[in-house]
Amino acid sequence: MEKPAQYGLTQRLIHWLSALLIIGLFAAGLWMVDLTYYSSWYKTAPHWHKSVGLCVAALTLFRLVWRFVKSTPEIEGKRFERMAAHAAHNVIYLLLIVIFTSGYLISTSDGRPIEVFDWFAVPALGELFPDQSDIAGTVHYYAAFGLIGLAVLHAAAALKHHFIDKDNTLRKMIGGKS
Repeated sequence: MEKPAQYGLTQRLIHWLSALLIIGLFAAGLWMVDLTYYSSWYKTAPHWHKSVGLCVAALTLFRLVWRFVKSTPEIEGKRFERMAAHAAHNVIYLLLIVIFTSGYLISTSDGRPIEVFDWFAVPALGELFPDQSDIAGTVHYYAAFGLIGLAVLHAAAALKHHFIDKDNTLRKMIGGKS
């Protein structure tokens, strides 16, 4: 299959929507850990965090399927940069899977399902191992920081390609002309 010159509209929308939602979830997660029982957001914020998180999980699953259906443009740059970009993308997906899984394990260890915006419920498996919530919480926390760190590197690399190398890397994802 011939490689396209830029990412398609669907790929671009999923990329930018995912980026905004993940940054928002990260910020909300940091804010939520300091909420007290008496805060009006004590129950509302986790409900929204879980609901949006599961929507991002579904969007990520769709994105992975879409990657296999639609061809993506070639990655530009030196051989090392292309290898690093492939590795970074794979680690980003791996971290997302770890975050989604650990979030599920935190939220369902008490046996209650996750209500997604009161639309439907994701069933719980309950506590599968001792201290599940604490262990999954630690994994969730550090994986989220790892994801954000890698996303910052990803953005910095795109800006480097755009402003220093003056290639089409960033234009491919914003839909600009080559």
